[in-house]
Amino acid sequence: MILQGKRVALPSAPVVHRQFEAHARATPDAVAVSCAGRRTTYAELDARANRFAQYLTARGAGRGAKVGVCLDYSADLLVAILGTLKAGAAYVPFDPAYPPARLGLLLDRVPGLALIVASPATSGLIGAAPVDVVGFEELSGRLDALPATAPAVEVTGDDLCYAVFTSGSTGTPKLTAVRHAGWFNLMNWLRLEYGLDRGSHNLVVSAFGFDLSQRALMTPLFCGATQHLMASRNFDPMLAYRTLNENDVRTVHCASSTLYLLVDWETARGGDALTRLDYVLFGGEPLKAERLADWARREGNGCTLLHQYGVAECTDVATSFDLAGYRPGEHEVPPVGRPAHNTDVHLLDEGLRHVAPGEQGEICIAGTGVGAGYLGADGPENEKFTTVDSGGVPLRLYRTGDRGYVNEDGDLVVLGRIDAQVKVRGMRIDPSDVERALGRLAGVREAAVAVTHDASGDAELAAFVVPAGADLAADDLRTRLLETLPRNMVPARFTNVPRIPLSPHGKVDRAALVDAEARGQ
Repeated sequence: MILQGKRVALPSAPVVHRQFEAHARATPDAVAVSCAGRRTTYAELDARANRFAQYLTARGAGRGAKVGVCLDYSADLLVAILGTLKAGAAYVPFDPAYPPARLGLLLDRVPGLALIVASPATSGLIGAAPVDVVGFEELSGRLDALPATAPAVEVTGDDLCYAVFTSGSTGTPKLTAVRHAGWFNLMNWLRLEYGLDRGSHNLVVSAFGFDLSQRALMTPLFCGATQHLMASRNFDPMLAYRTLNENDVRTVHCASSTLYLLVDWETARGGDALTRLDYVLFGGEPLKAERLADWARREGNGCTLLHQYGVAECTDVATSFDLAGYRPGEHEVPPVGRPAHNTDVHLLDEGLRHVAPGEQGEICIAGTGVGAGYLGADGPENEKFTTVDSGGVPLRLYRTGDRGYVNEDGDLVVLGRIDAQVKVRGMRIDPSDVERALGRLAGVREAAVAVTHDASGDAELAAFVVPAGADLAADDLRTRLLETLPRNMVPARFTNVPRIPLSPHGKVDRAALVDAEARGQ
Protein backbone atom coordinates (compact mmCIF):
# COMPACT_ATOMS: atom_id res chain seq x y z
CA MET A 1 0.00 0.00 0.00
CA ILE A 2 1.36 3.40 -0.99
CA LEU A 3 0.06 6.88 -0.18
CA GLN A 4 1.53 9.49 -2.51
CA GLY A 5 1.82 13.18 -1.79
CA LYS A 6 1.34 15.83 -4.44
CA ARG A 7 4.41 16.54 -6.54
CA VAL A 8 5.43 20.19 -6.32
CA ALA A 9 8.53 21.62 -8.01
CA LEU A 10 11.15 23.18 -5.74
CA PRO A 11 13.61 25.92 -6.74
CA SER A 12 17.02 24.86 -8.05
CA ALA A 13 18.52 25.75 -4.66
CA PRO A 14 15.85 24.92 -2.02
CA VAL A 15 17.67 26.67 0.82
CA VAL A 16 15.61 27.75 3.81
CA HIS A 17 17.40 30.95 4.85
CA ARG A 18 17.19 32.39 1.33
CA GLN A 19 13.44 32.70 1.85
CA PHE A 20 14.05 34.67 5.05
CA GLU A 21 16.53 36.91 3.22
CA ALA A 22 13.92 37.66 0.54
CA HIS A 23 11.54 38.90 3.24
CA ALA A 24 14.32 40.96 4.83
CA ARG A 25 14.76 42.76 1.50
CA ALA A 26 11.03 43.15 0.78
CA THR A 27 9.83 44.11 4.29
CA PRO A 28 12.92 45.20 6.25
CA ASP A 29 10.93 47.03 8.93
CA ALA A 30 8.54 44.16 9.65
CA VAL A 31 8.95 42.56 13.09
CA ALA A 32 10.76 39.24 12.82
CA VAL A 33 11.11 38.36 16.51
CA SER A 34 9.28 39.48 19.64
CA CYS A 35 10.56 38.33 23.03
CA ALA A 36 10.20 39.79 26.54
CA GLY A 37 9.00 43.12 25.17
CA ARG A 38 11.89 43.50 22.72
CA ARG A 39 11.22 43.52 18.99
CA THR A 40 13.74 42.81 16.26
CA THR A 41 13.01 43.69 12.63
CA TYR A 42 13.82 41.54 9.63
CA ALA A 43 16.58 43.96 8.61
CA GLU A 44 18.16 43.90 12.09
CA LEU A 45 17.96 40.11 12.38
CA ASP A 46 19.41 39.65 8.90
CA ALA A 47 22.34 41.99 9.55
CA ARG A 48 23.19 40.35 12.88
CA ALA A 49 22.97 36.87 11.35
CA ASN A 50 25.20 37.97 8.46
CA ARG A 51 27.89 39.20 10.85
CA PHE A 52 27.78 35.96 12.80
CA ALA A 53 28.04 34.01 9.53
CA GLN A 54 31.09 36.08 8.60
CA TYR A 55 32.62 35.22 11.96
CA LEU A 56 31.99 31.50 11.49
CA THR A 57 33.47 31.36 8.01
CA ALA A 58 36.51 33.38 9.12
CA ARG A 59 37.32 30.78 11.77
CA GLY A 60 36.73 27.86 9.39
CA ALA A 61 33.30 26.85 10.64
CA GLY A 62 31.66 27.19 7.25
CA ARG A 63 30.10 24.77 4.83
CA GLY A 64 29.84 21.27 6.24
CA ALA A 65 30.69 22.26 9.83
CA LYS A 66 28.51 21.56 12.87
CA VAL A 67 27.77 24.44 15.23
CA GLY A 68 26.28 23.70 18.63
CA VAL A 69 23.67 26.14 19.97
CA CYS A 70 22.92 26.21 23.72
CA LEU A 71 20.79 29.31 24.21
CA ASP A 72 17.49 30.17 25.81
CA TYR A 73 14.72 31.44 23.55
CA SER A 74 15.65 34.95 22.41
CA ALA A 75 16.54 36.89 19.28
CA ASP A 76 20.13 35.69 19.85
CA LEU A 77 18.98 32.12 19.31
CA LEU A 78 17.64 32.97 15.86
CA VAL A 79 20.78 34.98 15.08
CA ALA A 80 22.84 31.88 15.86
CA ILE A 81 20.62 29.60 13.77
CA LEU A 82 20.39 31.90 10.75
CA GLY A 83 24.09 32.80 10.91
CA THR A 84 25.02 29.12 10.99
CA LEU A 85 22.84 28.41 7.96
CA LYS A 86 24.23 31.40 6.05
CA ALA A 87 27.77 30.11 6.69
CA GLY A 88 26.78 26.81 5.09
CA ALA A 89 27.04 24.93 8.40
CA ALA A 90 24.44 22.88 10.24
CA TYR A 91 23.32 23.74 13.77
CA VAL A 92 22.87 21.24 16.60
CA PRO A 93 20.50 22.18 19.45
CA PHE A 94 21.82 21.64 22.98
CA ASP A 95 18.69 22.29 24.97
CA PRO A 96 19.34 24.31 28.16
CA ALA A 97 16.26 22.63 29.66
CA TYR A 98 18.30 19.41 29.83
CA PRO A 99 20.33 18.64 32.97
CA PRO A 100 24.12 19.14 32.64
CA ALA A 101 24.74 15.35 32.77
CA ARG A 102 22.50 14.84 29.75
CA LEU A 103 24.17 17.67 27.84
CA GLY A 104 27.58 16.21 28.67
CA LEU A 105 26.53 12.91 27.12
CA LEU A 106 25.30 14.63 23.95
CA LEU A 107 28.45 16.73 23.53
CA ASP A 108 30.52 13.62 22.86
CA ARG A 109 28.19 12.42 20.11
CA VAL A 110 28.58 15.19 17.51
CA PRO A 111 31.21 14.36 14.87
CA GLY A 112 33.00 17.43 13.55
CA LEU A 113 31.59 19.84 16.14
CA ALA A 114 33.32 23.18 15.47
CA LEU A 115 32.14 25.31 18.41
CA ILE A 116 29.18 25.98 20.68
CA VAL A 117 27.25 29.24 21.01
CA ALA A 118 26.13 29.84 24.60
CA SER A 119 25.34 32.72 26.96
CA PRO A 120 26.27 33.57 30.54
CA ALA A 121 23.03 31.84 31.60
CA THR A 122 23.77 28.59 29.73
CA SER A 123 27.55 28.23 29.45
CA GLY A 124 27.77 26.59 32.88
CA LEU A 125 25.57 23.74 31.62
CA ILE A 126 28.23 22.68 29.11
CA GLY A 127 31.33 23.29 31.19
CA ALA A 128 33.22 20.26 29.89
CA ALA A 129 32.66 21.00 26.21
CA PRO A 130 35.33 19.51 23.91
CA VAL A 131 35.30 22.65 21.70
CA ASP A 132 35.33 26.43 22.15
CA VAL A 133 32.24 27.95 23.76
CA VAL A 134 31.52 31.48 22.51
CA GLY A 135 28.85 34.03 23.33
CA PHE A 136 27.50 37.12 21.61
CA GLU A 137 28.42 39.21 24.64
CA GLU A 138 32.14 38.48 24.32
CA LEU A 139 32.01 38.69 20.52
CA SER A 140 30.08 41.96 20.31
CA GLY A 141 33.04 44.14 19.38
CA ARG A 142 34.34 41.65 16.84
CA LEU A 143 30.97 41.14 15.23
CA ASP A 144 30.28 44.88 14.94
CA ALA A 145 33.43 45.22 12.85
CA LEU A 146 32.38 42.53 10.36
CA PRO A 147 30.38 43.19 7.17
CA ALA A 148 26.59 43.17 7.51
CA THR A 149 26.33 41.25 4.25
CA ALA A 150 26.11 37.48 3.94
CA PRO A 151 29.34 35.60 3.16
CA ALA A 152 29.72 34.29 -0.38
CA VAL A 153 28.98 30.68 0.45
CA GLU A 154 27.18 28.39 -1.97
CA VAL A 155 24.59 26.33 -0.08
CA THR A 156 22.60 23.62 -1.88
CA GLY A 157 19.54 21.59 -1.07
CA ASP A 158 21.77 18.59 -0.36
CA ASP A 159 23.66 20.36 2.42
CA LEU A 160 22.76 19.67 6.04
CA CYS A 161 20.83 22.41 7.83
CA TYR A 162 20.43 20.95 11.32
CA ALA A 163 20.84 17.76 13.32
CA VAL A 164 18.81 16.85 16.42
CA PHE A 165 19.13 14.17 19.04
CA THR A 166 16.50 11.48 19.24
CA SER A 167 16.52 8.51 21.58
CA GLY A 168 14.14 6.45 19.45
CA SER A 169 13.47 2.95 20.68
CA THR A 170 16.91 2.24 22.14
CA GLY A 171 17.12 5.01 24.74
CA THR A 172 20.60 5.90 23.46
CA PRO A 173 20.87 9.43 22.00
CA LYS A 174 21.29 9.41 18.23
CA LEU A 175 22.02 12.48 16.10
CA THR A 176 19.81 12.55 13.02
CA ALA A 177 20.58 15.03 10.25
CA VAL A 178 18.18 16.96 8.00
CA ARG A 179 18.97 18.45 4.58
CA HIS A 180 17.94 21.89 3.34
CA ALA A 181 15.77 20.46 0.55
CA GLY A 182 13.67 18.47 3.02
CA TRP A 183 13.26 21.40 5.41
CA PHE A 184 12.43 23.79 2.57
CA ASN A 185 9.90 21.30 1.18
CA LEU A 186 8.16 21.05 4.58
CA MET A 187 7.76 24.80 5.00
CA ASN A 188 6.83 25.31 1.37
CA TRP A 189 4.07 22.71 1.79
CA LEU A 190 2.75 24.45 4.92
CA ARG A 191 2.77 27.75 3.05
CA LEU A 192 0.96 26.42 -0.02
CA GLU A 193 -1.39 23.92 1.61
CA TYR A 194 -2.57 26.08 4.52
CA GLY A 195 -2.02 29.58 3.20
CA LEU A 196 0.57 30.60 5.79
CA ASP A 197 1.82 34.10 4.98
CA ARG A 198 3.16 37.33 6.52
CA GLY A 199 0.21 37.40 8.91
CA SER A 200 0.80 33.88 10.24
CA HIS A 201 2.51 35.00 13.43
CA ASN A 202 3.68 32.12 15.60
CA LEU A 203 4.32 31.32 19.25
CA VAL A 204 6.92 28.66 20.16
CA VAL A 205 5.75 26.51 23.08
CA SER A 206 8.04 23.47 22.88
CA ALA A 207 11.62 22.94 24.06
CA PHE A 208 14.50 23.86 21.77
CA GLY A 209 15.86 20.30 21.57
CA PHE A 210 12.60 18.91 20.17
CA ASP A 211 12.58 18.20 16.40
CA LEU A 212 9.17 19.89 16.16
CA SER A 213 10.69 23.12 17.48
CA GLN A 214 12.98 23.49 14.48
CA ARG A 215 10.12 24.03 12.04
CA ALA A 216 8.20 26.00 14.67
CA LEU A 217 11.16 28.40 14.90
CA MET A 218 11.74 28.83 11.19
CA THR A 219 8.32 28.60 9.50
CA PRO A 220 7.14 32.14 10.40
CA LEU A 221 10.44 33.59 9.13
CA PHE A 222 10.06 31.48 5.97
CA CYS A 223 6.64 33.12 5.49
CA GLY A 224 7.57 36.68 6.52
CA ALA A 225 5.61 36.61 9.79
CA THR A 226 6.55 37.43 13.39
CA GLN A 227 8.05 34.81 15.68
CA HIS A 228 6.96 35.22 19.31
CA LEU A 229 9.25 33.68 21.92
CA MET A 230 8.70 33.26 25.65
CA ALA A 231 11.55 34.10 28.02
CA SER A 232 11.03 30.81 29.87
CA ARG A 233 13.30 27.76 29.72
CA ASN A 234 10.49 25.34 30.56
CA PHE A 235 6.94 25.36 29.25
CA ASP A 236 4.73 27.64 31.33
CA PRO A 237 1.03 27.32 30.35
CA MET A 238 0.08 30.55 32.12
CA LEU A 239 2.76 32.56 30.30
CA ALA A 240 1.99 30.83 27.00
CA TYR A 241 -1.71 31.60 27.26
CA ARG A 242 -1.06 35.20 28.27
CA THR A 243 1.26 35.62 25.26
CA LEU A 244 -1.43 34.20 22.97
CA ASN A 245 -4.03 36.50 24.47
CA GLU A 246 -1.96 39.68 24.23
CA ASN A 247 -0.54 39.24 20.73
CA ASP A 248 -1.83 38.59 17.24
CA VAL A 249 -0.56 35.01 17.19
CA ARG A 250 -2.12 32.93 14.42
CA THR A 251 -0.31 29.56 14.59
CA VAL A 252 1.11 27.19 17.20
CA HIS A 253 3.12 23.99 16.65
CA CYS A 254 3.15 21.62 19.64
CA ALA A 255 2.96 18.09 21.01
CA SER A 256 -0.52 16.75 21.75
CA SER A 257 -0.04 16.85 25.54
CA THR A 258 0.97 20.52 25.38
CA LEU A 259 -2.22 21.29 23.48
CA TYR A 260 -4.30 19.56 26.18
CA LEU A 261 -2.78 21.86 28.81
CA LEU A 262 -3.55 24.97 26.75
CA VAL A 263 -7.11 23.81 26.13
CA ASP A 264 -7.58 23.09 29.85
CA TRP A 265 -6.25 26.55 30.69
CA GLU A 266 -8.65 28.22 28.26
CA THR A 267 -11.63 26.12 29.33
CA ALA A 268 -11.09 26.79 33.04
CA ARG A 269 -10.93 30.54 32.48
CA GLY A 270 -13.50 30.93 29.74
CA GLY A 271 -10.99 32.58 27.41
CA ASP A 272 -10.88 32.57 23.62
CA ALA A 273 -7.19 33.02 22.69
CA LEU A 274 -6.94 29.48 21.30
CA THR A 275 -10.24 29.61 19.45
CA ARG A 276 -9.02 32.77 17.68
CA LEU A 277 -5.97 31.00 16.20
CA ASP A 278 -5.91 30.00 12.57
CA TYR A 279 -4.08 26.71 13.15
CA VAL A 280 -2.67 24.45 15.82
CA LEU A 281 -0.34 21.92 14.18
CA PHE A 282 0.23 19.10 16.64
CA GLY A 283 1.17 15.44 17.07
CA GLY A 284 4.15 13.47 18.26
CA GLU A 285 2.20 11.00 20.43
CA PRO A 286 -1.14 9.12 20.33
CA LEU A 287 -4.06 11.56 20.24
CA LYS A 288 -6.65 11.51 23.01
CA ALA A 289 -9.44 13.08 20.98
CA GLU A 290 -11.81 13.20 23.95
CA ARG A 291 -9.50 15.77 25.61
CA LEU A 292 -10.26 18.22 22.80
CA ALA A 293 -13.82 17.35 21.81
CA ASP A 294 -15.80 19.79 23.99
CA TRP A 295 -13.43 22.69 23.31
CA ALA A 296 -13.38 22.00 19.56
CA ARG A 297 -17.20 22.12 19.46
CA ARG A 298 -17.39 25.50 21.22
CA GLU A 299 -19.52 28.02 19.37
CA GLY A 300 -17.37 30.46 17.45
CA ASN A 301 -14.25 28.30 17.55
CA GLY A 302 -12.40 29.17 14.34
CA CYS A 303 -9.18 27.26 15.06
CA THR A 304 -8.27 24.45 12.68
CA LEU A 305 -6.63 21.47 14.39
CA LEU A 306 -4.10 19.73 12.15
CA HIS A 307 -3.26 16.29 13.52
CA GLN A 308 0.15 15.47 12.05
CA TYR A 309 2.51 12.52 11.93
CA GLY A 310 6.21 12.32 11.25
CA VAL A 311 9.63 11.51 12.63
CA ALA A 312 12.78 13.53 13.26
CA GLU A 313 14.65 11.38 10.75
CA CYS A 314 12.36 12.63 7.96
CA THR A 315 12.10 16.37 8.63
CA ASP A 316 9.44 16.04 11.33
CA VAL A 317 6.15 15.95 9.35
CA ALA A 318 5.06 13.38 6.77
CA THR A 319 1.23 13.55 6.89
CA SER A 320 -1.53 15.87 8.12
CA PHE A 321 -5.24 15.57 8.88
CA ASP A 322 -7.84 18.27 9.56
CA LEU A 323 -9.71 17.06 12.66
CA ALA A 324 -12.81 19.03 11.66
CA GLY A 325 -13.86 16.00 9.62
CA TYR A 326 -13.30 13.47 12.40
CA ARG A 327 -16.23 11.91 14.26
CA PRO A 328 -14.83 9.62 16.95
CA GLY A 329 -16.30 6.17 17.33
CA GLU A 330 -15.92 3.90 20.32
CA HIS A 331 -12.79 2.10 19.13
CA GLU A 332 -11.48 4.35 16.38
CA VAL A 333 -8.00 5.83 16.32
CA PRO A 334 -7.92 9.37 14.88
CA PRO A 335 -6.21 9.38 11.47
CA VAL A 336 -3.13 11.43 10.66
CA GLY A 337 -4.16 12.08 7.09
CA ARG A 338 -2.30 12.16 3.80
CA PRO A 339 1.29 12.89 2.83
CA ALA A 340 2.90 16.29 2.50
CA HIS A 341 4.16 17.47 -0.87
CA ASN A 342 6.86 15.29 -2.46
CA THR A 343 6.38 12.69 0.27
CA ASP A 344 5.21 9.07 0.03
CA VAL A 345 4.15 6.66 2.77
CA HIS A 346 4.72 2.95 2.16
CA LEU A 347 3.16 0.24 4.33
CA LEU A 348 5.40 -2.82 4.26
CA ASP A 349 5.42 -6.28 5.82
CA GLU A 350 8.40 -7.90 7.52
CA GLY A 351 9.84 -8.84 4.14
CA LEU A 352 9.62 -5.18 2.98
CA ARG A 353 6.77 -6.06 0.62
CA HIS A 354 3.77 -3.75 0.25
CA VAL A 355 0.70 -4.87 2.21
CA ALA A 356 -2.76 -4.86 0.66
CA PRO A 357 -5.14 -1.90 1.17
CA GLY A 358 -6.63 -1.98 4.67
CA GLU A 359 -3.96 -4.29 6.04
CA GLN A 360 -1.54 -3.28 8.77
CA GLY A 361 2.14 -2.77 7.99
CA GLU A 362 5.23 -0.90 9.06
CA ILE A 363 5.03 2.79 8.13
CA CYS A 364 7.96 3.74 5.89
CA ILE A 365 8.59 7.23 4.54
CA ALA A 366 10.12 8.13 1.18
CA GLY A 367 10.62 11.37 -0.70
CA THR A 368 12.31 14.72 -0.29
CA GLY A 369 12.02 14.79 3.48
CA VAL A 370 14.06 11.65 4.17
CA GLY A 371 17.10 12.79 6.11
CA ALA A 372 20.80 12.09 5.78
CA GLY A 373 20.88 9.39 8.46
CA TYR A 374 22.42 9.19 11.91
CA LEU A 375 25.70 11.08 12.16
CA GLY A 376 28.60 9.18 13.62
CA ALA A 377 26.64 5.93 13.74
CA ASP A 378 27.65 2.76 11.95
CA GLY A 379 25.48 0.24 13.80
CA PRO A 380 22.06 -1.26 13.05
CA GLU A 381 20.23 2.04 13.59
CA ASN A 382 21.40 3.32 10.20
CA GLU A 383 19.85 0.24 8.61
CA LYS A 384 16.49 1.95 9.16
CA PHE A 385 17.51 4.10 6.20
CA THR A 386 17.28 1.49 3.48
CA THR A 387 16.64 1.00 -0.22
CA VAL A 388 13.83 -1.14 -1.62
CA ASP A 389 12.75 -2.07 -5.12
CA SER A 390 9.72 -0.05 -6.23
CA GLY A 391 8.57 -1.09 -9.70
CA GLY A 392 12.11 -1.89 -10.76
CA VAL A 393 13.45 1.43 -9.43
CA PRO A 394 15.58 1.62 -6.26
CA LEU A 395 13.83 3.73 -3.62
CA ARG A 396 15.43 5.14 -0.47
CA LEU A 397 13.13 5.17 2.52
CA TYR A 398 13.12 5.28 6.30
CA ARG A 399 11.56 2.50 8.36
CA THR A 400 9.82 4.29 11.23
CA GLY A 401 9.09 1.25 13.39
CA ASP A 402 5.47 2.43 13.65
CA ARG A 403 2.56 0.24 12.56
CA GLY A 404 -0.52 1.49 10.78
CA TYR A 405 -2.98 1.11 7.94
CA VAL A 406 -4.90 3.21 5.41
CA ASN A 407 -8.60 3.56 6.17
CA GLU A 408 -11.50 3.58 3.69
CA ASP A 409 -11.17 7.35 3.24
CA GLY A 410 -7.55 7.01 2.15
CA ASP A 411 -6.08 8.46 5.35
CA LEU A 412 -3.18 6.98 7.30
CA VAL A 413 -3.97 5.64 10.77
CA VAL A 414 -1.05 5.11 13.17
CA LEU A 415 -1.61 2.30 15.67
CA GLY A 416 1.58 2.62 17.71
CA ARG A 417 5.14 1.41 17.91
CA ILE A 418 5.97 -2.08 16.78
CA ASP A 419 8.56 -2.27 19.54
CA ALA A 420 6.17 -0.76 22.11
CA GLN A 421 4.14 -3.93 22.17
CA VAL A 422 4.82 -6.01 25.26
CA LYS A 423 3.89 -9.53 26.22
CA VAL A 424 1.61 -9.64 29.23
CA ARG A 425 0.46 -13.12 30.22
CA GLY A 426 1.53 -14.42 26.83
CA MET A 427 -0.32 -11.84 24.72
CA ARG A 428 1.13 -8.87 22.84
CA ILE A 429 -0.31 -5.52 23.95
CA ASP A 430 0.28 -1.90 22.97
CA PRO A 431 -0.18 0.32 26.07
CA SER A 432 -1.60 3.12 23.90
CA ASP A 433 -4.64 0.92 23.13
CA VAL A 434 -5.32 0.70 26.88
CA GLU A 435 -4.87 4.47 27.29
CA ARG A 436 -7.50 5.10 24.63
CA ALA A 437 -9.96 2.77 26.39
CA LEU A 438 -9.36 4.47 29.75
CA GLY A 439 -9.81 7.90 28.21
CA ARG A 440 -13.31 6.97 27.06
CA LEU A 441 -14.51 6.10 30.58
CA ALA A 442 -16.73 8.59 32.40
CA GLY A 443 -14.86 10.35 35.19
CA VAL A 444 -11.45 9.93 33.58
CA ARG A 445 -9.95 13.19 32.48
CA GLU A 446 -6.63 11.75 31.28
CA ALA A 447 -4.67 8.53 31.60
CA ALA A 448 -1.23 7.12 30.91
CA VAL A 449 -0.24 3.46 30.91
CA ALA A 450 3.31 2.27 31.58
CA VAL A 451 4.94 -1.14 31.52
CA THR A 452 6.32 -2.26 34.88
CA HIS A 453 7.38 -5.59 36.33
CA ASP A 454 6.08 -7.56 39.30
CA ALA A 455 8.19 -9.21 42.02
CA SER A 456 8.88 -12.21 39.82
CA GLY A 457 10.06 -10.03 36.92
CA ASP A 458 7.01 -10.54 34.70
CA ALA A 459 5.73 -7.57 32.69
CA GLU A 460 2.51 -5.94 33.80
CA LEU A 461 0.60 -2.76 33.02
CA ALA A 462 0.23 0.12 35.46
CA ALA A 463 -2.38 2.82 34.80
CA PHE A 464 -2.06 6.38 36.06
CA VAL A 465 -5.38 8.22 35.99
CA VAL A 466 -6.21 11.90 36.36
CA PRO A 467 -9.82 11.94 37.60
CA ALA A 468 -12.29 14.54 36.38
CA GLY A 469 -13.61 14.86 39.93
CA ALA A 470 -13.14 12.66 42.97
CA ASP A 471 -10.58 9.86 42.99
CA LEU A 472 -11.62 6.79 41.03
CA ALA A 473 -11.71 3.32 42.59
CA ALA A 474 -9.47 0.70 41.01
CA ASP A 475 -12.16 -1.98 41.14
CA ASP A 476 -14.65 0.27 39.34
CA LEU A 477 -12.15 1.15 36.60
CA ARG A 478 -11.22 -2.51 36.21
CA THR A 479 -14.87 -3.56 35.91
CA ARG A 480 -15.69 -0.94 33.31
CA LEU A 481 -12.58 -1.70 31.23
CA LEU A 482 -13.56 -5.37 31.10
CA GLU A 483 -16.65 -4.32 29.15
CA THR A 484 -14.48 -3.28 26.19
CA LEU A 485 -11.06 -4.91 26.68
CA PRO A 486 -9.93 -8.52 27.09
CA ARG A 487 -8.75 -9.37 30.60
CA ASN A 488 -5.06 -9.48 29.66
CA MET A 489 -5.22 -5.82 28.54
CA VAL A 490 -6.61 -4.53 31.85
CA PRO A 491 -3.85 -2.98 34.01
CA ALA A 492 -2.75 -4.73 37.17
CA ARG A 493 -2.65 -1.45 39.11
CA PHE A 494 -4.49 1.87 38.98
CA THR A 495 -3.11 5.02 40.59
CA ASN A 496 -4.90 8.37 40.85
CA VAL A 497 -2.54 11.26 40.07
CA PRO A 498 -3.18 15.04 40.01
CA ARG A 499 -1.57 15.44 36.59
CA ILE A 500 0.40 13.59 33.93
CA PRO A 501 4.01 14.89 33.89
CA LEU A 502 5.51 16.02 30.59
CA SER A 503 9.04 15.74 29.29
CA PRO A 504 10.87 18.91 28.17
CA HIS A 505 9.54 18.16 24.68
CA GLY A 506 5.94 18.36 25.91
CA LYS A 507 5.19 14.63 25.67
CA VAL A 508 3.94 12.28 28.39
CA ASP A 509 6.81 11.28 30.68
CA ARG A 510 5.88 7.71 31.68
CA ALA A 511 9.26 7.08 33.30
CA ALA A 512 8.60 9.94 35.73
CA LEU A 513 5.26 8.39 36.70
CA VAL A 514 6.82 5.01 37.40
CA ASP A 515 9.67 6.59 39.38
CA ALA A 516 7.26 8.65 41.48
CA GLU A 517 5.15 5.58 42.24
CA ALA A 518 8.26 3.59 43.23
CA ARG A 519 9.24 6.38 45.64
CA GLY A 520 5.72 6.43 47.08
CA GLN A 521 5.03 10.00 45.95
